Amino acid sequence: MTTMILVTGAAGKTGLAVIQALAQRGVHVRALVRRAAQTAAVQQRGARSVVVGDLLQAATLRAALVGCQAVYHICPNMHPQEAAMGEMMLAAAKDAGISHFVYHSVLHPQTEAMPHHWHKLRVEERLFTSGLPYTILQPCAYMQNILGSWESIMRQGIYPIPYPADTRLSLVDVADVAEAAARVLTEPGHYAATYELAGTPGLTQTEVAATLSHVLAHPVQAQEISLAAWEARARSAALLSDYALDTLLRMFRYYAAYGLVGNPTVLTYLLGRAPTSLAAFLARV
Repeated sequence: MTTMILVTGAAGKTGLAVIQALAQRGVHVRALVRRAAQTAAVQQRGARSVVVGDLLQAATLRAALVGCQAVYHICPNMHPQEAAMGEMMLAAAKDAGISHFVYHSVLHPQTEAMPHHWHKLRVEERLFTSGLPYTILQPCAYMQNILGSWESIMRQGIYPIPYPADTRLSLVDVADVAEAAARVLTEPGHYAATYELAGTPGLTQTEVAATLSHVLAHPVQAQEISLAAWEARARSAALLSDYALDTLLRMFRYYAAYGLVGNPTVLTYLLGRAPTSLAAFLARV
């Protein structure tokens, strides 16, 4: 029997990368997306079937799981009902007899000061008691997030950040996260495991700017912007909900106080190679 894996939250950057990594391994991937307009994007990455619907609708989850043996569950980013979505997904997966549930969590979900981390911990807790064979992946911040400031980096030589330049953050290439996910889903030995996925040690934003300067061959400087200025820009763009804005502001305050640092050893083990360095990522993009 051909294995079919459901990827939820499939139209986001993580979902698209995971679909592609699985498709490259010959896996039949079913994508669950929120809107019909997202169908083409997931099919282009290799999804063979697509279900359109709401993660908070039990009927959608039942339909998406028909014929699937495994799930890679991604909640939409910074969704206020992530815990409820997770509980519904776990219940539907158990009813469907899913043999492997892989949850896309986050590095250090124990941090209550960041709601989108804390909600993921609640889903992890439910996963432990679900009776489902599971694996939890906990990636750190994506290298791809730097691209949101690309115009400023290229035109002005400024890497704008809403926390101090000495803030240490570990980074990871989403392609490495996707490759690790594909391995966990298609290779034996990963049940009941929780894996932190960091591609780099903690880097200061000054070090990130120095790497940008080296790869781009022009000076780039990390420049802190105030939270008030960041919030004003975000509100004027009108792309984020009030909940998402508040969540991000809380995250930035946490980063400023404590950073968010992981260790690349586990990802190195999963990939069978060193994770992509920041310099290699920047050279690629």
